Amino acid sequence: MHRQIAGKLTGRVTKWIVLAFWILALGVFGSLSSKLVDVQNNEASSWLPGSAESTEVSNELASTVDPNDIPTLIIYSKDSGLSDADKAEIDKQAQEMSQIDGVVEGTVLSPSQAAQAGVGGYSEDGDVAVVSLTFNFGSDGWNAIPDAADQIRDIAQIDGVTVHLGGYGGQAADAAEVFSGVDTTLILGALLVVIVILLFTYRSPILWILPIFSVVVAYSVSGGVVYLLAKYANLTVNGQSQAILGILVIGAGTDYALLLVARYREELRRHEDRHEAMAFALHRAAPAIFASASTVVVGMLCLLLAELNSTAGLGPVNAIGIAVTFLVMVTLLPALLVIFGRWMFWPKRPAFGSAEPNTTGLWSKVGAWISPKPRQVWMITTVVLLVACLGILKINAGGMSTEDTYTKEFDAIKGQKVLAAHGLVDNSNTIQVVVNTDQAEAAAQALDGVEGLGTPTQAKPISDTRSYFEAPIEADVSSPSAYDTVQASRDAVHAVDGADALVGGGSAFYLDTKVASNHDNKLIIPTVLLVVLLILIFLLRALAAPLILMATVVLSFGAAMGLSALVFDYFMPLITEHWPEGVQVDPGFPLFAFVFLVALGIDYNIFLMTRVREETATHGTRKGSLIALSSTGGVITSAGIVLAATFIVLGSIPFVFLSELGVAVALGVLLDTIVVRSVLVTAINLDLGGKIWWPSALDRKPPIEPKEPAEEQESVPVG
Repeated sequence: MHRQIAGKLTGRVTKWIVLAFWILALGVFGSLSSKLVDVQNNEASSWLPGSAESTEVSNELASTVDPNDIPTLIIYSKDSGLSDADKAEIDKQAQEMSQIDGVVEGTVLSPSQAAQAGVGGYSEDGDVAVVSLTFNFGSDGWNAIPDAADQIRDIAQIDGVTVHLGGYGGQAADAAEVFSGVDTTLILGALLVVIVILLFTYRSPILWILPIFSVVVAYSVSGGVVYLLAKYANLTVNGQSQAILGILVIGAGTDYALLLVARYREELRRHEDRHEAMAFALHRAAPAIFASASTVVVGMLCLLLAELNSTAGLGPVNAIGIAVTFLVMVTLLPALLVIFGRWMFWPKRPAFGSAEPNTTGLWSKVGAWISPKPRQVWMITTVVLLVACLGILKINAGGMSTEDTYTKEFDAIKGQKVLAAHGLVDNSNTIQVVVNTDQAEAAAQALDGVEGLGTPTQAKPISDTRSYFEAPIEADVSSPSAYDTVQASRDAVHAVDGADALVGGGSAFYLDTKVASNHDNKLIIPTVLLVVLLILIFLLRALAAPLILMATVVLSFGAAMGLSALVFDYFMPLITEHWPEGVQVDPGFPLFAFVFLVALGIDYNIFLMTRVREETATHGTRKGSLIALSSTGGVITSAGIVLAATFIVLGSIPFVFLSELGVAVALGVLLDTIVVRSVLVTAINLDLGGKIWWPSALDRKPPIEPKEPAEEQESVPVG
């Protein structure tokens, strides 16, 4: 940022204008941000591309089978067996449930009715009875299902009988409970963690207030913008993307604040006027913050290339969050700092002319340790990180069953287990086969012998030429065995000549999600690498340094994933109530972890290398690298700890995907800040010297002329 612009942003008058602007924005967008949960779309069907086979089935059935239907099971169990009185009460309760708002008329099937129709109702041992019904709340199903589930539970109460809510309705109610605290508990928890870390970092009981206030403004404003786009521009927002938005804004915003405040503290020792000090601090720090934010924004926008709508929606959601956070941190935070003045740093206020403590700090000593043997240091460090990468071999990205999706055993999972233990099938999980009417019977016969598939229903017409039928899958909706059944069913009906058959349904949706995720991994990961490389080339005006830095980013990612696999396998089961066996991850996990670790990890490259380049112009690469390490090492480490801590807070949501993502990003960020940036990259810089800037002539055509001190102390108009 030009010093004239930086000076005007924090001038004696403009600082108040900036503050008034953001308070107004907080008032307008803050109220909208609180409504973000109301526009979430967590339905799996809305995540898939139109080209997916299950989506095509859903489109063909749109006029016959309402996509907003939510098949639901109420499972009654009693170890000593259900008495006749119990069965009579269950039938009575089934009739009461038919009066609940949202229950589709004629869909309630009591156990007695099901038994008379020969479609189950009771287990053979007489211990279990099942009521089935269908909810339909239109497009508001995600928000309405929790209240409906509560009404079901209020009705379904019999002494000595255990009741579970299962099927899609039960799973939806459980999922709603999982994300119910995203906009309150999660954010408050993350802010509390950051406040504690800032208290230790700043060693001031009051300075943390300004960064935290700025972060809250950034989150509220970005949430309001996302709400408007979700409501009026069809942006896909789900509980997962909202949770990540909050964590990312808090973590990245605090990182930017740490960098700016550290540079401002330096300049306060050099400039008597705090407005002038902030002008120089912004002039020096804003380009690094801008480059960092731009990298994350561009990395997030690469997700728009994804086939999965949920992944594609995550990109702009978080890009908006980072863009707003950048604006807040280079305008509002500087304004607040100059408004409150030096006393905010109490009890250790940076007095004009006082010595800079970084020259004798921990990272100065680390630099002195690396300096005599840089090649040995970076080679040993590289080998250790490569060994850590071996843990990747344990990761299984084949998908998780519903039971393994959450870190606690929810009601729908318990109900599923009761059904399986008593020989009953969750008939809410079916394949839906759409076929040419004249080949419907042949398609149904082709499914004979498909393992894990029940008896198909009679075909029903959906148009003059097309019909559909269903068949229950005898496996959990998102389990690998269900995927095998769907794929086998597709192979069977696709082979029927003239049938033009398509297979959809719940398990098919999850299978197509897995396929789309694998496609997105192969497309987006190299795209992000290329885009980040181009940004580094533009920023550092060199080719060698960006290529080396990208290699360290990939190495850091691999080591983080390898270490995460070991944590998932050996540590998480010890501290978590319910954790999947082995190292099972969601198919989208590698992509999410990669994008966040690369986009955020490159931040620390930028913070370090922009300072190295700045110091190189005066002191040369080797000495400049040591100065940069001693000046930014503490800031980068603090920033990494803050970001790691905020992502760890994702573990408070009982959702395995977010817990795994939080652990992986936290480990990766700590590895990046403490080992890769501060040790590995510094060692490479010291070993290669001026060659790091190839093909730039920086530090390769001596002599380097030091800048005049007078120029650095030049006065800046501050308005």
